[in-house]
Amino acid sequence: MNQQYPAELPNKGPRPKEEVEELERIWATPKGFKLLTVVNNTVVGTIYIGAAFLFFVLAGILALLMRTQLAVADNNFLSQDLYNQIFTVHGTTMMFLFAVPIVEALGVMLLPQMLAARDLPFPRLSAFAMWAYIIGGLVFFSTIFYDMAPKGGWFMYPPLTLTEYSPGNNADFWLLGIGFIEISAIAGAIEIIVGVLRTRPPGMTLAKMPIFAWAMLIFAAMIVFAFPAVILATMLLELERSFGWPFFTAALGGDALLWQHLFWFFGHPEVYIIFLPAAGLVSMMIPTLAQTPLIGYRLIVVALIATGFFSFGLWVHHMFTTGIPGLSLAFFSAASMAVAIPSGIQVFSWIATIAAGKRPFRINVPSLFILGFLFIFVLGGLTGVMVAVVPFDFQAHDTYFIVAHLHYVLVGGMVFPLFATFYYWAPMVSRKMLSERLGRWAFWLMFIGFNTAFFPMHITGLAGMPRRVWTYSGYLGWDLLNSISTAGAFIMATGVLIFIIDLIRNFRFGGGGPENPWNAGTLEFLPNDVYSTRSVPHVTSREPLWDQPDLAQQVREGLHYLPNAPTGGRETIITSVIEAKPQYLMQMAGSSWTHVAAAVFTAGFFLLLTIKAVAIALISGVLAIVSFIVWGWQLDKPDQGEVDIGGGIRLPTYMTGPSSHSWWAMVIVMLVAASLFVSYIFSYLYLWIVSPEVWAPAGSPALPPLTYPVNSAILLVFGSVLVYRAGKRLPAAGQLHLPLLTPAMLILAAAFLAGSVGVEVLGHLRTGLDPSANSYSAMVYMGSFLTGQAAFATIILCAFACGRLVSKRLYQKRSVTFDNAALLYWYTAGQGLCGLVLIHGFPRVIG
Repeated sequence: MNQQYPAELPNKGPRPKEEVEELERIWATPKGFKLLTVVNNTVVGTIYIGAAFLFFVLAGILALLMRTQLAVADNNFLSQDLYNQIFTVHGTTMMFLFAVPIVEALGVMLLPQMLAARDLPFPRLSAFAMWAYIIGGLVFFSTIFYDMAPKGGWFMYPPLTLTEYSPGNNADFWLLGIGFIEISAIAGAIEIIVGVLRTRPPGMTLAKMPIFAWAMLIFAAMIVFAFPAVILATMLLELERSFGWPFFTAALGGDALLWQHLFWFFGHPEVYIIFLPAAGLVSMMIPTLAQTPLIGYRLIVVALIATGFFSFGLWVHHMFTTGIPGLSLAFFSAASMAVAIPSGIQVFSWIATIAAGKRPFRINVPSLFILGFLFIFVLGGLTGVMVAVVPFDFQAHDTYFIVAHLHYVLVGGMVFPLFATFYYWAPMVSRKMLSERLGRWAFWLMFIGFNTAFFPMHITGLAGMPRRVWTYSGYLGWDLLNSISTAGAFIMATGVLIFIIDLIRNFRFGGGGPENPWNAGTLEFLPNDVYSTRSVPHVTSREPLWDQPDLAQQVREGLHYLPNAPTGGRETIITSVIEAKPQYLMQMAGSSWTHVAAAVFTAGFFLLLTIKAVAIALISGVLAIVSFIVWGWQLDKPDQGEVDIGGGIRLPTYMTGPSSHSWWAMVIVMLVAASLFVSYIFSYLYLWIVSPEVWAPAGSPALPPLTYPVNSAILLVFGSVLVYRAGKRLPAAGQLHLPLLTPAMLILAAAFLAGSVGVEVLGHLRTGLDPSANSYSAMVYMGSFLTGQAAFATIILCAFACGRLVSKRLYQKRSVTFDNAALLYWYTAGQGLCGLVLIHGFPRVIG
């Protein structure tokens, strides 16, 4: 490749040994009980992956129980009630507790190494997401043992999940537990987006990023826009179950299909949220196994982006039989077929890379799992095109044909690449490689077992067997096919068991293992330690280890950037988004109990609400907020001036405004909130369209006088102006006397925000609007609830900024805390104004 390398290395001659000792001290992993506070990405990533894999195994055991029940006709191995619980927990665990979390865990583990960063920009956020997920996931899964598990399927369709048909707390464990776990996933997505865009090594432009980094960037962006829809859906259903707000009750103007629209707007993109990172991993492994650069790199990037874009137009793919208009069926059918194009681009790129290899394609355990993935995923894609054809879907919908298709796509598209990943990247964190012999046994048992289990289900489905049934009559003729499927499930489980044995025998966490055993060209196989790489290299190509043969030795000797710790703490280089030019040195957080406490108390808040222990839940929520505040107080470290990172480059150690990584994180938080609010607007308008005659029944209270929304809007505008003026009056560094007007303006702005929400709610209360009367009333109060939720977070940030001002830790050149509070304030004010226009303007316009 014709690459222009720097004329000389940033540093000349081996660096002093004392620098390595200092790095080892700063980045040391806590010992003993303090290991719970760890934030190092390799340790957090390993625990995260281990927890996700545990849920995979547990869900697999539940699958074996179901297959045992279905092995023969008229079986009574499981009762119907227990089968429904197992069915729900199996699907929920696989989709929510395994598939997405393990991909995020791989991002935490691999991205810093691929980007030669010391860590992701918010290491405590990664650890918080991990502990929140582990606690919430274990509590949710444990419900199967004491008859408290949900029974409505992993999709939890109303009206079966309304209180009338699902009394007790079973469904609430799903709604509050899974909603909380989705928040954990969003936290991980924020970390990944900022990490990929801002912590790349100097020279690694967007066009030189590893494909996995591109896949994870798109994966995280899809989470930001897709997950808020299911969070809103769980909020609506929980409010209906707990307080009787009728969002899904048809007699009061609700509609059960609203749940399906919101759920599948998340659910179908989730298939690609799972698949894209797996495809990115395959695109990393195939070039190494073929010892040649990836064919069609730019086309694959475009294909990844196109897949993410198309996936949001496919949610009605799951609703063809619900009675939606024919024109909509045609559109979504076409979109369902179009998404096969970018997937096909990737498949042909992989085949071309294998064919163009400089050496014969190596057949080893990773390549076997990749070839198995290609076979299974292509078959799943073919059946996907079949069910995209509306007449065929009418016949196959809700049969075992769909079960087979789903598993061919998800297991083939994600699980097989995952096992290839385990064998390929294990040497990065293990002192020993996994066994080639046991790995081959694991692959063949899993491959044969999977196809034996799920291929007959296509035939079973076409023969008429409906999904979600717990037993069937012998005269239907499904016995033999079901027995074969059950045998295949146990064969596949045997392959997974052999892999677990391999892990126990050979996986030993820690350094000292084989260095780049596959002769890969990407940075994750550079020599690394607890501090990641000894120095951060200047990247000039997509395969730097191939194009710069001495790079590994140069990095080990500290001849590139940041070979030491110039601020005396944890740091990484923040680079520009497009060109990856060094901008400043980020001072990073280390180990702490704050994020652990925040995870425990946040989980406690949601889980205690599930069992209606409201008082204790509120106490837990307050303690969670206190933990977050202490956590945030520790993060904003003072400016240490400019420091030398090597090569004569001096970088500042503090940055505010759009150049700051914190600013980017807050913008992503705002996008999540905006996605949630847009989902609410869709829900409001949807219910008005489908139930106009009962949306606002005759005799229902009138809208409040315009003085209420006008006063509410005035408070929002005045508060926004106050925040802007407060930003102009921040004190200078070292100013002896604190201008009291600045914190007073922030406090008054926070009061205006609370007052705006209060005025809006008061106006509806005075008209006698009852949220339990009909769906219109419920949606009106839901709008105030969402704005109040954002206002609550904003008020806490404003109070936090006031505390920083009073303690003289916030001033003009150290204003990240204020910047974030101001951004969220202006967003909340904008959302509030949009809500006022929707609630008070829309009915008047159409009326």
